[in-house]
Amino acid sequence: MLLNKSPSNLSVHVKPFAICTLSKGWRLHLPGPPGLLFHFVLEGNGVICGPRGDAHPIAPLHLFVVPTGAKHILECRGDFRDELKIDTSPSGEQVCQIVAGSREQADLVIGCGIVNVRYDPSLDLFDHLHDVLAVDLSSVPQALPAFQGILAERSQAIAGSDAMMADIPAMSGSDFAENFAEYFGRSPMSFVNHVRKQRAAHLLAVENRSIDEIAGTVVYSSRDHFSRAFEDHSGLPPKDFRSESFAH
Repeated sequence: MLLNKSPSNLSVHVKPFAICTLSKGWRLHLPGPPGLLFHFVLEGNGVICGPRGDAHPIAPLHLFVVPTGAKHILECRGDFRDELKIDTSPSGEQVCQIVAGSREQADLVIGCGIVNVRYDPSLDLFDHLHDVLAVDLSSVPQALPAFQGILAERSQAIAGSDAMMADIPAMSGSDFAENFAEYFGRSPMSFVNHVRKQRAAHLLAVENRSIDEIAGTVVYSSRDHFSRAFEDHSGLPPKDFRSESFAH
């Protein structure tokens, strides 16, 4: 499903979503997804641990990008009680629910979806992503009511099911495309560009790759174009941002 068109040939395809719910003290082990996975936090706090063991705090209105094939763990805050291990990713066209703990006590609620972001037929924008990338959407004014709406709709849809992974009404590709701006507070292309710049900031802060190489990794046609876009996003040119990051 092509969400938007762009002169740069950037396209976004989204598969149906799942809802993961965790009770306090529960841990959920998830298999490596068959494609790029987005987790967006609807409610609650906790931690997500990526394949390299790095832990990222989970909070409402944060989104986490998980690389293809990367096993990872979701943990709800509180003293450890128990854990659930999922060996294979859900399949089919329906949205499903994965419950770790009590169905009646959902302290952490996360929406999940497989996303394909391509620059051309042979290049995936996140091909070189190896660990979880965190994106803070809490500054987007529309995000909170939109996420609350998702939670209310999905909670009503999944209520009363006793299955560990229960089918609930699927959101069609066209519905998702039409409502993307409402869900994320921005257009699909604006959102992808935001994630590109967040990823560039991560690479500048933790890796020694050249700025030209990082510009190419996040699919900018030139260093100059990347530098201007990154300074608009962060307030600093890439070189200065890297220097400040290394200083800390």
